[in-house]
Amino acid sequence: YRVILARTGAEALDVLMAPEPIDLLFTDVVMPGGMSGLDLARESRRLRPGLPILATSGHMGEREGELADTPFLPKPYARAELARAVRR
Repeated sequence: YRVILARTGAEALDVLMAPEPIDLLFTDVVMPGGMSGLDLARESRRLRPGLPILATSGHMGEREGELADTPFLPKPYARAELARAVRR
């Protein structure tokens, strides 16, 4: 897979606004920079409807319900688990 790294939600939005094709958004729920991965997922759906999203976190707590329509991979995970989730 070719990966485009974004360190913050704002960087990820810049990537999503560019014309380059993106096949999957893989985001941690907790990110630096003031935007959560859940916020990023919502905004990415606005910018690129139909873009598949995979979220991950080690501590969702009561926010887990906010991922109702987003596939979720709990941390910690093995490489094989990540690979299966990405293929799905």
